[in-house]
Amino acid sequence: MHIPDGFLDPWVAGLFWVGSGAAIGIAVRRARDKLGDDRTPLLGVVAAGIFAAQMLNWPIPGGTSAHFVGGAFAGILLGPSLGVLAMTAVVTIQALVFGDGGIIALGGNLFAMAVVDVLVGYAVFRALRGVHETGAAFVAGWGAITASALAVGVGVGLSSAFAYELGVAVPIMVAGHALLGLVEGAITAAVYGFLANARPDLVLGRFESDSPSPEVGL
Repeated sequence: MHIPDGFLDPWVAGLFWVGSGAAIGIAVRRARDKLGDDRTPLLGVVAAGIFAAQMLNWPIPGGTSAHFVGGAFAGILLGPSLGVLAMTAVVTIQALVFGDGGIIALGGNLFAMAVVDVLVGYAVFRALRGVHETGAAFVAGWGAITASALAVGVGVGLSSAFAYELGVAVPIMVAGHALLGLVEGAITAAVYGFLANARPDLVLGRFESDSPSPEVGL
């Protein structure tokens, strides 16, 4: 999922940086109002767990790789604002310290994994949790990583610097991560189900304190 440097044209990388910067800026502003709630201490724990899970990756055709993302779980447990910030920390540290993803391409990786993955996972879970909470977590994990792969596929497919065009990059990224999403969805559902039973105060009542509106936002 991580995009290395040299895969994005400058204008594509710039657009990703603008989109990521705007979303992260909104998340920072809205997260300030949530620093006193019960989820704040979880931010570091969730980020650390996702960081470890993301270190497991393997190559897929087209010059990219697949790995666990965890953005949906971050959004479900922490809410959209803190979820975006947790994933921002994970993706940034991986790029700066471990070289997982490029520096110029960091805006694209943040957009895919810290913005799209978190917000899509959060939105899907909110939409389906009334039907079946664990099932909603599964679909959220699957849908979020697939949407993130779509964002990456579009970005690299539009770039002349990348060896493959949209017609190749998008199907490979989406199909590969749709399969991976079944695993990510299962893990997301399993961990959510465990926490819902062990600490229902952290997850079951979360949305009432996160946002009084049914609308999805940071």
